[in-house]
Amino acid sequence: MTATSQNASALTPVFVRLKLSLIKNGLRQSGGRRAAYITSAVLALLFAALQLLGLIALRGTEHAGTVTLLLVALMAVGWAVMPLFFPSGDETLDPTRLVMLPLRPQPLVGALLAASLVGIGPLFTLCLILGSAIAVAHGAGAVVVAVLAVPLALLVCIALARAVATANTRLLTSRKGRDLAVLSGLVIAVGFQFVNFGAQRLGRSGGLSALDPVADVVRWLPPASAIGAVDSAGEGSYGQAVLQLLISAAALGLLLYAWQRSLVKLMTTPDGSTLAASDASRKESGGRGLTSLLPEGRTGTVMLRTLRYAWRDPKTKAAWITSLAIGLIVPVFNALQGSGTVYFACFATGMLGMQMYNQFGQDTSAFWMVLLSISSTRDAYLELRARAFALLLVTLPYTLLVTAVTAGMLGDWTKLPEVIGLALALLGAMLATGSVASATLAYSIPQDSRKNVAPGQGGIAFLSILGGMVVSAILCAPVIALAIWLHVSGNHGSLWLLLPLGAAYGALICWAGLRTAAPRTASRLPEILTAVSRG
Repeated sequence: MTATSQNASALTPVFVRLKLSLIKNGLRQSGGRRAAYITSAVLALLFAALQLLGLIALRGTEHAGTVTLLLVALMAVGWAVMPLFFPSGDETLDPTRLVMLPLRPQPLVGALLAASLVGIGPLFTLCLILGSAIAVAHGAGAVVVAVLAVPLALLVCIALARAVATANTRLLTSRKGRDLAVLSGLVIAVGFQFVNFGAQRLGRSGGLSALDPVADVVRWLPPASAIGAVDSAGEGSYGQAVLQLLISAAALGLLLYAWQRSLVKLMTTPDGSTLAASDASRKESGGRGLTSLLPEGRTGTVMLRTLRYAWRDPKTKAAWITSLAIGLIVPVFNALQGSGTVYFACFATGMLGMQMYNQFGQDTSAFWMVLLSISSTRDAYLELRARAFALLLVTLPYTLLVTAVTAGMLGDWTKLPEVIGLALALLGAMLATGSVASATLAYSIPQDSRKNVAPGQGGIAFLSILGGMVVSAILCAPVIALAIWLHVSGNHGSLWLLLPLGAAYGALICWAGLRTAAPRTASRLPEILTAVSRG
């Protein structure tokens, strides 16, 4: 036995016990954390068990091979991108914490790989891979291949995730990495829309048979090739099965080698990631940029601060980008499917209008500087008005763009004026209710976690957003009623009046909301500071 293998065999049980100890000690920190972990573990394992039973039930069906191959391929993609969006999801395996220890990369890779197999995620993956293998295993030869294919596919997924995480450790621990992690919600939301769109197209194209050509390609890509080997063995193609197993084994070897090289680089080279960031910040501070386009005085200052928060703060940026993306995807995708309507463009306005809620929460503990600048109801009014102007700077052109794109895709230009009028009325109502909610239902947004609401404030956030949306819909009722009446009465030639009337009504409601929220803000400054500083 070589010295390297001896080191690996000695390190592996140590790292496995370390992983288990850190998980156990982490659960001892608080009852809430323990309850959340147990609940998530139970739900994940329950879902995995149901998936396992469902995959077993596919055994013998016509498209079992197609479903299992694509499922394993999608699971591998999930393992590849997961470290990019959840870089601190497994802090026990952060290689930067091992830099000062006298450990060689090669045995360290084996020990970390073994420790990576401990957890809910690997167990969930194992259930899906096992179910996929059972679904396509027919005959003794296929069973023998499955015994090799299941652990091989699992190891490829784990090694892929660790190789990606180690190669991007410098990025994921930087500010850009935190931005990327927070934007995971956007990727999930957008991805769900694509999956929904694909599922509907698949249903119209004649079922799973349309995916057979894709499965024929995926069966040669690791780790799906391991499940493809089981399927091939079940059909008697043993030579093809051996080749597919070798493809997955070669992929595992390459991933382990890339992981080891990344560990060597990470543990022997200095971190210069902050140099570029500092240079960029100096360049940014050197020019005036947006400042020259904003009005003078307090209004321009507050608008600039609000827009900078939206660009620099990871969570605020994530909320903005998610709203922009989903607000466009929903009407466009429905238009592509032929089931949309121009009125769906109002959804985009509503998504961005939600950014007006909890305006002071994004300031967190820095709200005390805003507090010092507010000494009267007039100051509070100017502060809220400037924040609304900053939101309008993006929302107004965005609303016009989404409405025009949706109308163009549907070929329904006649409804463009009335939809814009309805959208502007909705925007004004949401700015009004958002201003009042920011003053009366402020809550904290934690900066050092992925939670968007501090513990104990979930009810406040729910009441602020949901209640505000309901009230906004009620405030828009006159404009909506006018639109319905014009349609029912046949006065289609007068529908264009909704554009100026909706804009005027939205502006009036927004002004009334700001006037209502200003005295409440001025009188509740200490309470607001306490609420937004909890995170």
